[in-house]
Amino acid sequence: MMKETSIVHFYQRMLNISLIILGLVLSFYLVRELYFIVTAAILGNTNVHDILEEVLAFFLYFVFVSMIVKYFKEAYHFPLRYLIYIGITGTIRFVIVNRDDALNNLILSLVILILVICYLLLAPRKNKWGEWKENIE
Repeated sequence: MMKETSIVHFYQRMLNISLIILGLVLSFYLVRELYFIVTAAILGNTNVHDILEEVLAFFLYFVFVSMIVKYFKEAYHFPLRYLIYIGITGTIRFVIVNRDDALNNLILSLVILILVICYLLLAPRKNKWGEWKENIE
């Protein structure tokens, strides 16, 4: 029994160290994207689509860094609803950037609808006495 708990603690530490390293790398890329956005704005880049792609990449890095922070704040647990948030926002960003194929955008819109329905099934609801009830994640 003692050996099993030490193995679990070892893997928990390895996961935490890996997430810290990943968070630092993502933070570097987050700052780099911010630099590119500011540089494009100062230099007067008129290509809106290039700037929009940089902004969407910035927010994608931001979401993943905030997920790592949330993991440590939630006592080493990723709430399922945050993963659904990432799926919804990532799919919306992909539709915005890659807007050329209408059928592909329709399919991705259905994916967004399914993810929103999943989120609504997980969201806390008010019972008939006005108290909030958390669903199991």
